[in-house]
Order: sequence, then structure tokens, then C-alpha cells
Amino acid sequence: MAVKQGNTNVLHIPRWYPHRGDPMLGLFVKNHIESLPDTFNNSVLFLQFVDEQDSAIEIDTQIINDVYNCTAYIRKASFRILSLNSVINLYRYFLAFGRCYRKIYRKQGKPAITHVHVLTRTGLLAFIIKVLTGAPYVITEHWTRYLPTTDSYQGAARKWLTAFVVKYAGAVMPVTANLRDAMISRGLSNKDYVVIPNVVDVDKFKPAVKAAKRDKKILVHLSCFTDKQKNISGILRVIKKLSSERNDFLLKLIGDGEDFDKMKQLSYKLQLTDEFVIFTGLKQNEELVELLSNSDLMIMFSNYENLPVVILESYACGVPVISTRVGGIHEHLHTGLGKLVEQQNEEQFLDELRSFLDNPDIYDKPEIREYAVSHFSKEVIGKSFAKVYDEVINKK
Repeated sequence: MAVKQGNTNVLHIPRWYPHRGDPMLGLFVKNHIESLPDTFNNSVLFLQFVDEQDSAIEIDTQIINDVYNCTAYIRKASFRILSLNSVINLYRYFLAFGRCYRKIYRKQGKPAITHVHVLTRTGLLAFIIKVLTGAPYVITEHWTRYLPTTDSYQGAARKWLTAFVVKYAGAVMPVTANLRDAMISRGLSNKDYVVIPNVVDVDKFKPAVKAAKRDKKILVHLSCFTDKQKNISGILRVIKKLSSERNDFLLKLIGDGEDFDKMKQLSYKLQLTDEFVIFTGLKQNEELVELLSNSDLMIMFSNYENLPVVILESYACGVPVISTRVGGIHEHLHTGLGKLVEQQNEEQFLDELRSFLDNPDIYDKPEIREYAVSHFSKEVIGKSFAKVYDEVINKK
């Protein structure tokens, strides 16, 4: 199958991207790339370390949704001398980069611009391409590590290199203004910061054709089940209190991850499972759309976030959201779309759940849906990226 030929070659270098070991990793990056208009000819260069495989580097090329993907799987070195492993891994990383870049160059030609998705090593690769070919680069950032609540932006070398690649980028495009401000506060200076949020496929995520009649309101929570960030244990404690007052609701916990079993055990311990809480496991595509579109409320109780795609997908389905006021969520959650509560304030969260269950019809589903279409659709986000690309290329 041939790649769709646009007028401008764009090379994307993501830190996170779906691959054979994790088809869910960086789906929001993939969606960003696929939002671009037909005038752009997209390629993806993705480097992924793996623990075991026969060869040191395995190259896989595919055309997915008109995007040429070159993924290099790099076997981690496993010698007893740890410093030697680091040197070998770095050598393999750049060797894999060279091999993938040559494949993309032969297939697609020279990039007019490189788009980095999540720093930092990816930014160094883009800078190398800039030096060798003259192609400018832009950066999209999703990572919560810059936020003061996480405090995971550490290491002198990392900080210096990050500041370096940010300085020489044609533009930096964080997904929220909150993340932009956090990056600037960390000394990551660039004269062209442009906030471009995550994208949602509004043709895929949409309200149910006919709402099913039911006695209980359906609440949903969708996440990667990392309790440190998503605070699912806090959700379960609040649901336990709510269950002692009423039984007109059911919470569906969607997803999988490192704390999945731990959260299932907690739910059993609190005597919530089956009657008040159902664990659906990982759901994708039509199954996920069906779960969201047939729900009444999305709930998030995270300790830190940027702008979770699940909130935008809920909006596209016409579903309101109750979430903590963390990261950039407040930038797109206001009256008419749902409610904000303070981080770790379980009583406030409980009060808002009570309020919703008492008045579930106060939200206008078409209005919520329209907000998603006008702010996060592929057409809107794709045009925003295209504008930045054109400005950076012409400025070069």
C-alpha cells in the first residue's frame, strides 16, 4: 500500500507511541499525527528498548492510516558492568535512529519539518536532523514531570539538554496553558509557545443513538490504573460512603495497569464489587465507545494531570465530567460541562456525586458534544498544527 502523498513531508519522532509490546502507549500522540490535513505527508520514527529479542536491533516498517511508520526495537544490553550497558544502549539507540531515518528518507524524502512528541532524547534527534539537513523542528509536550506536584524533572544533564533543544525549536506546543507555564517556570525558554490541546475522534466518539432505560445511573472512570496519579483508591473510598446512602448508581472502572489487582482487592474489601463497582478491564474501539456513550457521568479524582483524553472523549459522547482541579483540566471544564473539586477532597467529591445523582438531567448532552467538536476535533487540531508548521517553515 502506498503512502498518501501530501505537499509537505513531516517527520514525527515520539517518545511514546503504540507498538507490539503496548498498543495503548501514546495513543494521544498517534491521534495528533493523524489529525493533520492531507497536505502533509507524515512519517513516524519510533525507537523502543526491549528486554529480549534475537538481534540487537529489529526494524519494523508499516503504513497505518496513511502514515509511514518505522519502529526500531532495541535490545537492552545486559552485561554485568552497568556503565558498559549505558554506553552500548546509547550506541544502539543512535544506530537504530540512523537506520530508521535512512528508510524513511528513501521512502518519503527529506522532511520539511520534524515534529517531536515528548522530550528529551527525541528533541536531540530532531536537533541533529536540523544541523544535517536544515529542517526545523517543533515540540509537542504532554509530560506531567514539569508540574510542581510531581517534582520528577530531575538531573543536571537532563535539564541542560531539555533547555537546549527547547531553545532551538521553531515552536513549543504544550497541550495546556498550565503545562506551558510549568515548562517556562523550569527555565525552558522559547519565544513561540502555542497551546494545542489533545484531539478526539468525534466521528468515533459520539452520543448513543438511543439511551438505554435503566434504574441506576452509570458512572465511569477510565485510566491506566496508576493509583499514585489517578487516585482510584480515593474514588473507591468515596463510592463506599455513597453506597451507604443510596443504591441508584453503578460505577464501571475501565482499563488496566500496574495497580489493577490492588484496586480490585480494595473494592472487594470495601464490599463494593458487583453491586456498586464493576471492573471491565481494558476496552478499546467500539467497546470503549459503547461504554462511554451509554454512561451518565465520567469521574476523575487524579492527584496530577495535564488534559486527559478520556475527558475529551466523554465530552464527544455528550457525557459530563466531575474531576479534580489539577493540571490543565480547569481550562476545559466549566459550567455546562461538569464540576471541579479540589485535589484529595473526598467530602467535596462526595457532595458533587450526590448533587449529580439528585439532578442528573441538568446537563445538555448536545451542548457538551458541541464543545468537543469545536475545540478538540481532528479538523480543529489539525488546522492548528498546520498553521504552526507553515509559520516555522516559512520563518526558516
